[in-house]
Amino acid sequence: MAGRPWPSWLLVGPTGSGKTPLGDELERRGFLGRRCVHFDFGANLRTMAAAPEGANVLTATEFESVRTSLATGALFEDKDMPMIVKIVDRFAQERCLTADSLLVLNGLPRHRRQAEDLAGVVAVERVIRLEAPAAVIRERIRLDPGGDRSARIDDTLEEVEQRLAVFRERTFPLVSYYRERRALIVEIPVTASMTAAEAYQALVKRLARDP
Repeated sequence: MAGRPWPSWLLVGPTGSGKTPLGDELERRGFLGRRCVHFDFGANLRTMAAAPEGANVLTATEFESVRTSLATGALFEDKDMPMIVKIVDRFAQERCLTADSLLVLNGLPRHRRQAEDLAGVVAVERVIRLEAPAAVIRERIRLDPGGDRSARIDDTLEEVEQRLAVFRERTFPLVSYYRERRALIVEIPVTASMTAAEAYQALVKRLARDP
């Protein structure tokens, strides 16, 4: 598709750290006059799995892979990359993404192999790392300051702990991966009650010091 690789920022943080609310805030407000388009991979998958038309976008095997991932929390691996690229390209087409837009990635890539395979699709300029210890994450999920978790049915203690473990083992190393490729790493400490607007302002202040 023309326009690839899409200029992108990657939101990285454990479950409950506020990636989705911040991504929505960036899309709503833009950034320094630049149009932002929030690609929430998990939300896209949940929509596809819930809607009958989702089966028309994906093959039967791909559709089953999506439902299995949502049910078990399993990450997509090499065999799933054609499906992932299809989903990203479809999103870019639907949202009329251009080379002047900024694609805000949330939930993709989730590990190094995905990042390597997506190098021709997205060009990650910055990694926005939302930092919070496990205790803060649990409190954020309980308080839901971003207002994005009321419909989630996978926030049991066991499932949250599993996702935190997967994040530490497979997703957090993406910070080093992109640092090695000269992407700017922006660290935003997250509190239990921090809202999306507060995270956005923290990002603005951080980039004002190191644009």
